[in-house]
Amino acid sequence: MSRIGVQPIVVPAGVTVRVESGIVLVKGAKAELKFTLPEGVSVAVEANQACVSRPADRPELNALHGTVRSLVANMVLGVTAGFSKELEIQGVGYRAQMTGPRMLVLNIGFSHPIEFPVPEGLQVEVADSVRIFIRGADKQQVGEAAARIRSYYKAEPYKGKGIRYKGERVRRKAGKTVA
Repeated sequence: MSRIGVQPIVVPAGVTVRVESGIVLVKGAKAELKFTLPEGVSVAVEANQACVSRPADRPELNALHGTVRSLVANMVLGVTAGFSKELEIQGVGYRAQMTGPRMLVLNIGFSHPIEFPVPEGLQVEVADSVRIFIRGADKQQVGEAAARIRSYYKAEPYKGKGIRYKGERVRRKAGKTVA
């Protein structure tokens, strides 16, 4: 039995959850999100709660039960409060800037600037040219965009230069020594 899957999802005022032919639609003040339910898992909406259920107690359905419940709960949270990630750039001369509403340009030590087109549904802000804020209603989309930006130049262990999540600790290594 999935301990997470059996917990009901509280739907706050101003949020509507509908299930139409295997697709869960969550609509709130910030956005409208949809998710296709895997086969064998269903969602029932009653008053101000949504409950996820499964017909059989098979291991693969047990795993999907908790996963689907978490995904639907994240959708409800995303359309009400939203999700955000913060990245920091460290290095002499390294910086980021927005050129237009949907293009992030990173100058991070390469011979050319890197252009990152901001996906639809996300807002990206640059503060102090070294802090990048990514906000959106879809938790998976926010995390994927942050990981993709970070992957252009992960913080390296010798000088600590690169892009890292806020609060991420980079384990530093000692460089080579001359005998």
